[in-house]
Amino acid sequence: MADIHFDYRLAIAAMEHGADKIRINPGNIGSPERVRAVVNTAKERGIPIRVGVNSGSLEKELVEKYHGVTAQGLVESALGQVKLIEDMGYDNLVISIKSSDVMMCVRAHELICERTDYPLHVGITEAGTIISGNIKSSIGLGLILNQGIGDTIRVSLTGDPLEEVKSAKLILRTLGLRKGGIEVVSCPTCGRTKIDLIGLANEVENMVADIPLDLKVAVMGCVVNGPGEAKEADIGIAGGCGEGLLIRHGEIVKKLPEDRLLAALREELLHWNENV
Repeated sequence: MADIHFDYRLAIAAMEHGADKIRINPGNIGSPERVRAVVNTAKERGIPIRVGVNSGSLEKELVEKYHGVTAQGLVESALGQVKLIEDMGYDNLVISIKSSDVMMCVRAHELICERTDYPLHVGITEAGTIISGNIKSSIGLGLILNQGIGDTIRVSLTGDPLEEVKSAKLILRTLGLRKGGIEVVSCPTCGRTKIDLIGLANEVENMVADIPLDLKVAVMGCVVNGPGEAKEADIGIAGGCGEGLLIRHGEIVKKLPEDRLLAALREELLHWNENV
């Protein structure tokens, strides 16, 4: 998917060289003739166009009309751009209306889904770094997607793009919109924690990323509540003082030294289908 701004020739070149979809804001591509040239190429090749509107570049007249950047202005801008392309005889479109203001973005999606049946690409733009970006994206996407609004998503983070994919998958799984993959649940630290729980939980998350199972794995910090808390998980580990327990369906399987817990858990997962 090629995201093109300002130069209509780049949009055309992207489609000619294999882009499956392009994203443009017709308002900054240039004259209607240049927009039409892009649309004609998309039409010839059957390539979808994503019409993208961002609160940071909302048209001046809409800012004045609504006394600032608003959800109503975002929607009006997007639908105006869509009509421009429709009038050129093309309707293979996706709409994206993004803002860094979470609640404005949510409201804009609630409004636009009442006025159009076009697919919506959902995201909180410029959400921030890993921590702040994930929190803002989770709240915004959660509120939007849980209403049945949205067809594709993007988690925008200032960081490794792979983290965006991980976060998107987790958001979808948490909302029940995606199945598959191992879900890791872990408890917070407390006074009973006698093991490197934080390090262990992170190691488990990384370790299970390449295992194609639809399971819940629990990482518990102590052996007092660990077995009970892990009952809802398919398998788990609970830490002790230099040692820990391997637990399957709430039942203790074996006790192991702390440095062998991770390997034992991986071994169980790799042979899961043989043991169930």
